[in-house]
Amino acid sequence: MRSRNVRFVIVGLVLLVMALLFFVFMRSIASTSNDPVSLMQTVGIVTGVITGISVIMIIAGLIGKRHG
Repeated sequence: MRSRNVRFVIVGLVLLVMALLFFVFMRSIASTSNDPVSLMQTVGIVTGVITGISVIMIIAGLIGKRHG
């Protein structure tokens, strides 16, 4: 029997929300940057990596850990 790891799911959701907020915040700042295209490429890579990690954590938490 597997039990869900709720902590992983919660941390994954928090990371997902933080990544989206970071993207939206940096999108508003990009217009004042000297090179907005490069800035948004970097922000997109960082947001994608953090989103990927959070999705993996959510899936791992939902699969759970084995007892016994």
